[in-house]
Amino acid sequence: MDHDPVADVVRRAAPPDETARANRRWWDAEAEPYYAEHGPFLGDARFVWGPEGLDEEQARLLGEVQGRQVLEVGAGAAQCSRWLQQQGARVVASDLSAGMLRRARRIDAAQGGGPHEPRAVPLVQADAVRLPFADASFDVLCSAYGAVPFVADSARLMAEAARVLRPGGRWVFSVTHPFRWALPDDPGEHGLVVRSSYFDRTAYVEEGEDGSAVYVEHHRTLGDRVREITAAGLQLVDVVEPEWPEGHQQVWGGWSPLRGRLVPGTAIFLCRRPGPR
Repeated sequence: MDHDPVADVVRRAAPPDETARANRRWWDAEAEPYYAEHGPFLGDARFVWGPEGLDEEQARLLGEVQGRQVLEVGAGAAQCSRWLQQQGARVVASDLSAGMLRRARRIDAAQGGGPHEPRAVPLVQADAVRLPFADASFDVLCSAYGAVPFVADSARLMAEAARVLRPGGRWVFSVTHPFRWALPDDPGEHGLVVRSSYFDRTAYVEEGEDGSAVYVEHHRTLGDRVREITAAGLQLVDVVEPEWPEGHQQVWGGWSPLRGRLVPGTAIFLCRRPGPR
């Protein structure tokens, strides 16, 4: 499937149905090019929280995962899920895009599947605001730059996360740092000048020639995120803002060593459902 040509980029309202339709189609078409471009950085079985390169192997934000039931929300090609499986987690990878899940299955197939090879990651195509799982099904939920900014109603996503999480379980997700929305998406010096209001919550929309959305991201402030989390009945335990590491030179869109040394690029929210594990 080819992308629809982008005729314009605007900030405007993008309701849930338009957002889901646009992003499903965009990621279906982008699955193979995205993997070709970013696969060497992401790996096939690596859990990296963002462009700064913070690995879960070192950060351990999810806690002990061996033997735990884990759901990755907005899993893409399931790189994080594959790493979790290797750590002994009983993991399910979910994503809106069938194209991304097909790429995930190709990675599994390329790894073999013999008696001494890792088994395929269980995959589920699902909208993150309508997770097809029973209440209290998982010990851990995670999303690394996954579904959260790609849905119009992220408060509903938080409520769904709380619903399928067991008491005492963790929900950890990373997104573009909200401050970045005030800056141009430019890795150079032009990307260090505030051009937009941090408080402008209208969506970033790439439109086709007919004015319909072909790609959508939604902005929330830090305070918005805190309120969404607590309104869902979750506890916010920590907010991690990874610093740009010395020696890391890779540019990814608007993320770069220049900007990373001066302003945060990623925010990781560590949440917990109250109750004993």
